[in-house]
Amino acid sequence: MVLGLLLARGGVEVTVLEKHGDFLRDFRGDTVHASTLTLLDELGLGPAFEQVPHQDVDKIEALLDGGAKATIADLSRLPGPNKRIAMVPQWDFLDLLADAGRLEPTFTLRMNTEVTEITKSGNRVTGVKYRDRVNGHEGEFAADLVVAADGRSSILRAAVELPVYSFGAPMDVWWFRLPRKESDAVKGGAGRFSSGSALVLIPRGEYFQCAFLIRKGTDQAVRAEGIEKFRERVVTLVPWLADRVGHITDLDEVKLLDVKLDRLRQWHVDGLLCIGDAAHAMSPVGGVGINLAVQDAVAAATVLAKPLREGRVTGATLAKVRGRRLFPTVVIQTVQRVIHRLFLGRKLNSTETVSSTGMPLPLKIAQKLPFLQAVPAYVVAIGPRPEHAPDFARRDPQTIVRS
Repeated sequence: MVLGLLLARGGVEVTVLEKHGDFLRDFRGDTVHASTLTLLDELGLGPAFEQVPHQDVDKIEALLDGGAKATIADLSRLPGPNKRIAMVPQWDFLDLLADAGRLEPTFTLRMNTEVTEITKSGNRVTGVKYRDRVNGHEGEFAADLVVAADGRSSILRAAVELPVYSFGAPMDVWWFRLPRKESDAVKGGAGRFSSGSALVLIPRGEYFQCAFLIRKGTDQAVRAEGIEKFRERVVTLVPWLADRVGHITDLDEVKLLDVKLDRLRQWHVDGLLCIGDAAHAMSPVGGVGINLAVQDAVAAATVLAKPLREGRVTGATLAKVRGRRLFPTVVIQTVQRVIHRLFLGRKLNSTETVSSTGMPLPLKIAQKLPFLQAVPAYVVAIGPRPEHAPDFARRDPQTIVRS
């Protein structure tokens, strides 16, 4: 959606294909990071975004024994005007982008259009085949460039068989919701780590979006223990949730995220480019997947708008997108791999909780020297090599009529 909007503002005829009829699905990644908020300001969409219901997070904390907390990242120390992460329903964010796109004469959004496979002429990708999910009609859509932005399970990525580096992960994640009260001690994002599991709480208005970490591959075994054992695990981690774990009445309400961490060795073939999770599946550590995907889109628009207008997109042109985004992708994935190996992997296989005396050394130092809390805040909320809107896509603040 971001790439489509920016390319359309650059005078490129662009069509976004979305297989569902709307965006009303239970997305897990509802974080709009500081760098994306800055991008929205540059696009003239900042005021419209502020009208979308959201919650601002300016701290990420660790919950310790006895109810104590330690600050991991303090976003109020970030440079620039946006010193926060906004938690916003992803369907509202996508609707905002779609409505902004519809203001551009060269932008088309086709809903209920499921891409089923690619079309080729020789070794070049020339478009896609699709199926209309309303009437079952099948057809083909020709394009000078196909962009695979269809996630970690991308069918387009699979179709062209691009080589991939896979790094593995020590955990999977169970997602669920629990009611939130204004009196709760957690105001920002917070995590609690204990024997064989961990719990991350993300405030979302009237509820917490909860990420319960389990050892990789143990989903069925943990489910077999039953709902009462699961509630017990949650309360053991965060005792003040005891008055609301009964809201989880069936483990079918708990959804599994099979955590993957990988990266394509090459992001393109002739006529097709992968971006976002289709190019690099991220760990949920830091919640940076959307942020990186948006920055991929900005970089792609910056590199490709003029060549697309002039009809001269080559493999070398497409390679420039990966060249521009490889460094931040490698940096973030390396940080995630280190956290996996040196912290999460150990904690999920230990019997110890994180206490004020047993904090990792970097966290201890950050409590003594609070200015250091700006470092993880910057890595998570802005990231290495943040992208900015190209001049052709910038606008004065706009009024967006929501569809």
